[in-house]
Amino acid sequence: INSSDPTAFQEIIYVGQDSRQMFDRRKNDWISNNAYLFNASYDGGLTIEVQVNSEFKNSDKAFNIASKYAKVIGQLPTVLRKDVQTVWIHKGNNLFGGGNQNLLIHVGQGSEYISQGILEETLVHESSHTSLNWPGYSLDHGYTKGWLAAQKADDEFISTYAKEHPNWEDIAESFLPWMALRYRTDRISESDVKKILK
Repeated sequence: INSSDPTAFQEIIYVGQDSRQMFDRRKNDWISNNAYLFNASYDGGLTIEVQVNSEFKNSDKAFNIASKYAKVIGQLPTVLRKDVQTVWIHKGNNLFGGGNQNLLIHVGQGSEYISQGILEETLVHESSHTSLNWPGYSLDHGYTKGWLAAQKADDEFISTYAKEHPNWEDIAESFLPWMALRYRTDRISESDVKKILK
């Protein structure tokens, strides 16, 4: 996904501040925060509540941050946004996260992902956890008979990370190469096409 690709994002509206439970990797724990709240709407009737940590000091700064990430989330395939109910946004250079009907964003790390050209791809990975491989929401594909049979039939995994964590990371690691192979072969090398197919 390129930053110039179309987005399903329509608009974002500030709805005020209120207390929210948010996970913060800087503390590696849940926090209660009087967050700035925004409703982001997307094509197809999907709406996400974007919760921005009050550490950003005012609603204008929070709005700019929320808008930036809401647009990128709109570039993800609908199947990866369908179970995203909330987004938590904090400062910090901490890893993003997915699951629990949520996407977790730390903007310092987000800046690094942007400079590396992998922000969109990181959100594909994390939203795959949220919408495709999180116990209890929609269909957890990681435990379906079809997925387990495919894992068994294939002697390899798409990455070492997927191989080390087959129940939790295989889908998140596999979705992006599948999407590239299915819809974006013009954006990857022929050698990568062959490698993914193999």
